[in-house]
Amino acid sequence: MSAADAEKKPVEGEKAAAAAGELLYCGGTNWGVMGRKAGTPLTGNLVSPTRLRPLVGVDIRFVASGCTSCHCVALDVEGRCYTWGRNEKGQLGHGDTLQRNLPTIVSGLSKYKIIRAGTGRNHTVVVTEDGKSFSFGLNKHGQLGSGSIKNEIEPSPVACLVSEATIGVCGADFTVWLSSVEGSSILTAGLPQYGQLGHGTDNEYNVKEGSVKLAYEPQPRPRAIAAFSGKTIVKVACGTNHTVAVDSSGFVYTWGFGGYGRLGHREQKDEWVPRLVEVFQRQNVLPLDAIVSAGSVSSACTAGGGQLYMWGKLKTTGDDWMYPKPVMDLSGWNIRCMASGYMHHVVGAEDSCISWGHAQYGELGYGPLGQKSSANPKKVDILNGMHVTSVACGLGLSLIVVDRANVGDRLDQLEVYHGESSADGTEDNENENNTPGKSTNKSAANSSANSKKRKNGDSSEDEDEGDDSNDDEDMNGEIKDTKGKRGGKSSGRGRGRGAKKGVTQVRSSGRGRGRPKSEKGSGRGQGRQETEKASSGRGRGRGRAGKRGRSSRPHVRTCQNGPEPLTSCRCG
Repeated sequence: MSAADAEKKPVEGEKAAAAAGELLYCGGTNWGVMGRKAGTPLTGNLVSPTRLRPLVGVDIRFVASGCTSCHCVALDVEGRCYTWGRNEKGQLGHGDTLQRNLPTIVSGLSKYKIIRAGTGRNHTVVVTEDGKSFSFGLNKHGQLGSGSIKNEIEPSPVACLVSEATIGVCGADFTVWLSSVEGSSILTAGLPQYGQLGHGTDNEYNVKEGSVKLAYEPQPRPRAIAAFSGKTIVKVACGTNHTVAVDSSGFVYTWGFGGYGRLGHREQKDEWVPRLVEVFQRQNVLPLDAIVSAGSVSSACTAGGGQLYMWGKLKTTGDDWMYPKPVMDLSGWNIRCMASGYMHHVVGAEDSCISWGHAQYGELGYGPLGQKSSANPKKVDILNGMHVTSVACGLGLSLIVVDRANVGDRLDQLEVYHGESSADGTEDNENENNTPGKSTNKSAANSSANSKKRKNGDSSEDEDEGDDSNDDEDMNGEIKDTKGKRGGKSSGRGRGRGAKKGVTQVRSSGRGRGRPKSEKGSGRGQGRQETEKASSGRGRGRGRAGKRGRSSRPHVRTCQNGPEPLTSCRCG
């Protein structure tokens, strides 16, 4: 989910000041409806990188969000922890469930210097300079790592049962810690449904005798992964229900949910224990300064020479990448940081910020005149020439930290967001009492529709929660296609095709955007034809027959079972 991006070692004092900068935000601001079936807000989105009023002039050295998160974390050089966004399960750590439209200091952590953070769907974990770890938010599956699930919601920080922690990252409903304890360099807790905890089991059981309903035993106590007992894990990132890790020798391991090839093993099988990714061996092991990132349905890392590799579902059209392949558009770029969201990616490279993917809320930062989505990496023009030091991606949002050096007054020319939201018009905590309530009601109203969706076989437990934001479009993917038939289906929308003025293409290969060179359906007509082949047979190629194969309803949102548009999904 960041994806949760944790590819750097803990920052030391001197380097922390050098790596600090100004936080910029782009994406949605209607926290109660982002990623939910209630619809895509047409107003209130920040489509260009924007400064946030409480953090103007504040030196931020680390930001965190995740591919399933509608909330954010920022850490300044003094170790203060700021959180804002959706807060229905207390995931902001302020002791309540009130939404915050602007960054607010977590007072319960004021005694500690926070150096790392990670976010899940409804929970947050932080790591202190002295190796302690705290968490807050939803604890239904034990994802807070406190050793107990007695309290399903913990709105204030609670201690995690992890010693000498160095990094904490989160998937949708699980948490991974790295520790300096020998033999226990990586620990996990939370939902084990797809084997994402790496312990060789999904802890599945029948709810009651004679019942076909399955549940998954919560794992509230952080446990070291036995497969790594003789290794030291130094980097880790989490998607919705999968994990990517790198050991001290530069070998890459993945495990968890295998749909769309996001584990990189040339097959879509779930892996319950860490499995070595064969591509990164011999002369292609990862260097010490490698970057690791995981999105909802994809994974990424930089290998020898700084070359970026990605695998999984990278576009809404074309085939999936079942094993790591180099992203040629970014060959030769010095990539310093990267993060992945639901279906979008942001990279800091040289003196540029680069983004691409499927977007709904302006999270790519191209501005009001730029494209909404982009199939290929593109520069964010307004940040051209700025040094990006840290990035994070959430569900419909991006966080970018830029160095203030050598930018002159360019930061002053950027807009400042004061917290107004088109959804509720509130900013202060006292005025936000109604917002979470509205969101919860919408979630309850849609619970019956989501029960049908769960029958398709996705997160039967982590989405089987009326109180667990089950309207979020942050699932594993289109699970009815888990055992094959992933990829090759085109959305037919053509989003991302055609350049607009003022938007720079990064090392374009000359092919049309949204039409990958090596994938099926490289042209628009072919892409549509594949869509119709993948449908129930009502359409016959292009023309009017193809139109009959689509829904007559004017849907424009993506399907709840994956990143495909409702016009071409088959889940009803």
